[in-house]
Amino acid sequence: MKIIFSKLIFRFIGWKIIGEHSLPDKCLIIGAPHTSNWDFFIGRCYGYILGIDAKYLIKSELFLPVLGFLLRINGGIPVYRHSKNNFVDQIIEMYRKKDKFILGISPEGTRRRVKKWKTGFYYIAKGANVPIFLLRVDYKNKEIGIINKMYVSDDFNKDMSFIQKHFEKSHAKKPNNYNQIIS
Repeated sequence: MKIIFSKLIFRFIGWKIIGEHSLPDKCLIIGAPHTSNWDFFIGRCYGYILGIDAKYLIKSELFLPVLGFLLRINGGIPVYRHSKNNFVDQIIEMYRKKDKFILGISPEGTRRRVKKWKTGFYYIAKGANVPIFLLRVDYKNKEIGIINKMYVSDDFNKDMSFIQKHFEKSHAKKPNNYNQIIS
């Protein structure tokens, strides 16, 4: 039902899926740009259409009684932003414990403009030894999809430059909120 509904939405609003369509059992997807609530909606439809059962991080404040239940069954993992809880290590442990674990992250961390992206995704991928798939949401061309993949190296700056280069031509829903400088 989710697949049919998502396909109908994409057809109605004119979006198309680009890039690679298959993912390994364990990987990390970073999606950008993230400037609007629509990014999440478009991303979930994309996942449903391709049959990607991805978990995603979302601020804990949204985990109210009914909404929290719905978020959890839909793949939401609460992030307690105001506490020091070694979250990167917790996510790495989730990868270690599960045979299949796909996590989608928006490295900007918010819909507002940021000075630079959060880099926890990098350390999660490195610690869990999983590939990073780059997912671009492009409002100008109404396209969403995997534009490249990578394994992190021991050269943080080189890896960040690689990622930044691939998101340079992205067109955000709210362009003034998108900072393409990631580190």
